[in-house]
Amino acid sequence: MTTRLGDWWRRNAPTRESIERIGWLRPVAHRILEPSLWRFTRRSVPRGVALGIIVGIFLMIPGIQMGGAALLALPCRANVPVAVVMTFLSNPITTPFILYSSILVGSRFMGAAVDAGTMARMIDEGAALGEWGNWLASTAAPSLVLGLFVIATIAASIGYLLAGLVWRVRIGRKWAQRTRDRVITPGA
Repeated sequence: MTTRLGDWWRRNAPTRESIERIGWLRPVAHRILEPSLWRFTRRSVPRGVALGIIVGIFLMIPGIQMGGAALLALPCRANVPVAVVMTFLSNPITTPFILYSSILVGSRFMGAAVDAGTMARMIDEGAALGEWGNWLASTAAPSLVLGLFVIATIAASIGYLLAGLVWRVRIGRKWAQRTRDRVITPGA
């Protein structure tokens, strides 16, 4: 599975040259194409994971998530591809759970009683945009935003720590393998 994904990425990922040819990117191409933003390093990967999770959970709009993560990766010195990929953690399957949890967490922090059952009913019934607007105008909107912020921050922190741990374990195994593979020849 991993090799197929890697092969697909190598075939379909934009190259440096294809990005340089995009006319509207030319004024900022030197900044976007900085090699440190595209290398997988022990510092940039955890930053990319955390940034992608925050943007993915907090924004919840698919096109804006990827663009926002890529743009925020520049000043944060995070790995751009990792940040963009991590936004996919919020997808059509996970979004209802994230929204429901955010309302519960936000209402808990605010001390306000937000009826999360109303949201579930509105989703089931296919509520009109006006109904959603009325619901959000109540105490639900502040609770939702606060809950999204809390969940995104906690998830990003956990993601950052896990990515750093996985990176260290991976590098440790590589070094151990190198040590095992090293052949000491007599008289050398």
